[in-house]
Amino acid sequence: MRRLLMTAALPTLMLSACATMEAAPMPTSTPMAQAAPSPSPYLPTDLSPAGVRAADDHLALEQVNGEEAMAFVHAENQRSLAALTGDPRYETYRREAEAILTATDRIPGPGFLGEGIGNFWQDAANPKGVWRRTTLDGYASADTRWETLLDIGALARAEGRDWVWKGSDCLAPDETRCLIMLSDGGKDAVVVREFDTVTKRFIDGGFSLPEGKHRIEWLDRDTLLVATDFGAGTLTESGYPFIVKALRRGQTLDQATEVYRGDISDGGYGVSPSVYRDRDGKALAVIISRPLDTYRQETWELVDGRPVKLNLPARVAIYGVQNGALIVSPDEDWARPGGTRKAGALLAVCLACVRDTTGPAPTSNQAEVVFEPTERQSIGGVRVMDDRVVVAISDNVVGRLAVFQNRGEFGWPRSDIATPANVSVNLGDSSKGSGRFFYSVEGFLTPPTLSLADVDDGATRVLKQGPARFDASNDVVEQFQVASSDGTMIPYFVVRPKTLAMNGQAPTIMFGYGGFQVSKPPVYIPEMGKLWLERGGVYVNANIRGGGEFGPTWHQAVLNENRQLAFDDFAAVARDLIRRGITSPERLGIYGRSNGGVLTSVSVTQHPELFNAAVIESPLIDMLRYHELPAGASWIGEYGDPRIPEEAAWIARYSGYQHLRPGVAYPRVYITTNTRDDRVHPGHARKFAARLGDLGVDHLYYEETAGGHSNDADPVANARRWARHYVYLAQQLMD
Repeated sequence: MRRLLMTAALPTLMLSACATMEAAPMPTSTPMAQAAPSPSPYLPTDLSPAGVRAADDHLALEQVNGEEAMAFVHAENQRSLAALTGDPRYETYRREAEAILTATDRIPGPGFLGEGIGNFWQDAANPKGVWRRTTLDGYASADTRWETLLDIGALARAEGRDWVWKGSDCLAPDETRCLIMLSDGGKDAVVVREFDTVTKRFIDGGFSLPEGKHRIEWLDRDTLLVATDFGAGTLTESGYPFIVKALRRGQTLDQATEVYRGDISDGGYGVSPSVYRDRDGKALAVIISRPLDTYRQETWELVDGRPVKLNLPARVAIYGVQNGALIVSPDEDWARPGGTRKAGALLAVCLACVRDTTGPAPTSNQAEVVFEPTERQSIGGVRVMDDRVVVAISDNVVGRLAVFQNRGEFGWPRSDIATPANVSVNLGDSSKGSGRFFYSVEGFLTPPTLSLADVDDGATRVLKQGPARFDASNDVVEQFQVASSDGTMIPYFVVRPKTLAMNGQAPTIMFGYGGFQVSKPPVYIPEMGKLWLERGGVYVNANIRGGGEFGPTWHQAVLNENRQLAFDDFAAVARDLIRRGITSPERLGIYGRSNGGVLTSVSVTQHPELFNAAVIESPLIDMLRYHELPAGASWIGEYGDPRIPEEAAWIARYSGYQHLRPGVAYPRVYITTNTRDDRVHPGHARKFAARLGDLGVDHLYYEETAGGHSNDADPVANARRWARHYVYLAQQLMD
């Protein structure tokens, strides 16, 4: 199986990357004491779902296309566009951002496709994008000649649909039959069609699935494993599937044969089949993951068409199969024969030995521990080859790259692939057939470099180097750390002018996420560099808890009732920036999207005195009703369940929507979302903006009507998005 996803191949090449980092002293600071705020009149005394609903005076804004909701969106958009696009800086910012996002000298993200290389490409001439291919030698050349397989813009025009590419899944080993995922307007839900890369056409009578949040795998050339909406009662409350069926060529979904069933009460993102293959395309194992909540799962294997449960931890990541072993990483300590395996370690576990079957369990002399990170390390990515495992390692938020060879009972000797100092390392696509994989390195001030490595001899070859998109000669990167409210040291990066006067006057953007074990290493962000750093701004990347920078424990430290610690971490970094004289509250702004919208909305409501700007994008904000807004219930393992009184109580302590208060001097925030976002409901953003309006608080709200949660539908539209962001930030922090 080979996947070429929109964000895949080398996703960080789309984001950009890390430079030479100058080490800095790492002092601590004591958090400032905060006076207890007055109670918010919007915080319900009855925290039951019915009580929360009764206290909410903006429920109509949860109707995605409702008349009142769309009237609100129209009015807010008009006012905000006048303030943002009417700014004399807007057109300059838009042109600069568009030039970057549509540049034809960008590194095309590569994925192995049969004997060649595939890529999905968008530019000014092809804003919808084209799926194309070339040879490896052609890709490495300075003048690559591409063959177009599918033109998404032409397809959209021909069919009268707002098609957005969401990826392909091609059947190994020849990879001529591919499942193409297309979204109408950028939603997560997609339609699926079978495509032939030889004829470059969709296959008449081929596999075709209607719009849905599918989980699909090739079992063989004529069979798919499909988890989807099979009709009434086949989706969880989050809107994800819990049944897997085998769909034969020529069958309709209602004719497919059920091979696994979870339960309608399951959490997470839906049951998911995975087929792991050898270099010749032969299936080594068929694994089904049944999520119980956001992080806990049951793991099953299809053996002779029958599901067999595997005795694996409930919190585990599965990376592949090699020589009869599952390559996994548990997110919790795991008692095993021979000793406890630590959370975050990379293991090779005998597959037959963990099958839950009758009779004596097989034993194996395979060495289990592939790699065990230290306290300040974590696994950033894994690629499983025939007899080697490639691992990207984060070491104090700096990248390393290692290859581990499977020597059976003799262990996993390690060899390192040399990478520059102080960069992030990102694994791209891999090919078992050729024993090669792509990887890139990048930094805050250093554009990405893409290389190809051979695991057998360790040889590496630089294929592409991204051009500089902004003048970084006047900037420097530093890393600091600061003590949070419980004494935990929180690292953060500062990208600033070398000659910055430490007088608190630097306009500064502080970025944070802090959730779902998502790490935020140094990345090259060209539009930020061009629109912000070149104009004297400072950029800060706060590696707060909730991310995966230091493994599962860094994430789990702020789950559920401990969520406040993530917000404390972010506030501690803000105070440390002010204490150092880098910036001041009048010059400090924050940015966060999705889960980062929880962070930024809470930061504004808990510490309005620290910030003068906040870009709150595609956010979760109403945390007492997030489970009611699709697909919120899938995140209960991260935040807790508001239907349970004890858990509602801890969520109610921070939920930004309910903690706005009259008479507080909030900064003028910018809230933005997307009508087509079917991952984080636009109602969160709308209601927060409406409540600010109720309080007479100046704010900006803009809702895009196409693009979805990922903002990847159109680079030209994305340029307008970034121009709006930076106009707002300049108004608040530079003017």
